[in-house]
Amino acid sequence: MTDTQPATAAPDPDDWRTLPDLAARALGGAVLAANDESFAEKENLIRPYPVLHQAHTFGHKGQLYDGWETRRRRDNATGNHDGHDWAVIRLGVPGTVSGIVVDTAYFTGNYPPRISLDACRTTGYPSPADLRDADWHPLVPVSDAKGDSVNEYEVHDTRRWTHVRLNMHPDGGIARLRVHGTPVPDPVAFADLPLDLAALANGATVTGASNAFYSNPVGAIMPGLPASQADGWETARRREPGHEWLDVRLAGRGVVRIAELDTTHLKHNAPGWASIEARDGDTSFELLPRTALQPDTPHRFVLDNDRPATSVRLNIFPDGGMARLRLYGRLTDEALAEMRARFAAD
Repeated sequence: MTDTQPATAAPDPDDWRTLPDLAARALGGAVLAANDESFAEKENLIRPYPVLHQAHTFGHKGQLYDGWETRRRRDNATGNHDGHDWAVIRLGVPGTVSGIVVDTAYFTGNYPPRISLDACRTTGYPSPADLRDADWHPLVPVSDAKGDSVNEYEVHDTRRWTHVRLNMHPDGGIARLRVHGTPVPDPVAFADLPLDLAALANGATVTGASNAFYSNPVGAIMPGLPASQADGWETARRREPGHEWLDVRLAGRGVVRIAELDTTHLKHNAPGWASIEARDGDTSFELLPRTALQPDTPHRFVLDNDRPATSVRLNIFPDGGMARLRLYGRLTDEALAEMRARFAAD
């Protein structure tokens, strides 16, 4: 797996900020409950868009904020605030949490001076009432926060979580919450079944990209249909010899039998051709030879392959975008056992 141009947008494995946001709405994340949302709705916390703000824009609840904002606490007769406000978020994909971002953009006189974050692990589909009695564990202790700032908190915990609870001490407003981590799927549904070995939701990871000028390469392995030209991976126009590429570590060692290369919404910026190389340990082999692609088209290729792989490189010629990459196959027995062991680890 070589090319003449070095990677310019490879994720840094030592930087938790490059890990996917497990609470993202596109992955199925949701804000399930909050004790208060008097000024601005809790659902804004996980909106995927940059924070919007227009000063002196008032509704019936006051200044309109793109975030979650609670009333001023008055918990006793003296007017002091002894309690705190909270919101419960279901992670779209359960997993380990490596760090969180609490963005207080445009909250200047009404931000919380301190925050904390708890997490729990549940089974099934618990209701907000069920989650009140869950076994919550602190991931971020009560910590200082700044207003109109991107507040970052690293997490040192290797356990798998399904929900988080964001706490404001005592009250105020937060624009966005990002929960960066690594998916750890439940393998119970994977046994002897074909699955997308390149899916983020199944535990796959983008490990490198030659260029990511227009969009995050992780978009190529997100669930669902692409919503727009920006929903996927797209490079700048290449002006040098060579081609662009995307590296993906599969959910586990498995045999890929079908490849889907989706250029939906990419009408004048789709690649002309693509190929896929696979790697199993130190061995590389061709999975899909260089093949012509069409713009704005989902392509499906049945592969003549019975060799397992642990990672792949998608090559696009010479540049362009890929809305989605899907690689359907089966995990090896050993990989499935490893996934079960990881899921059960505490």
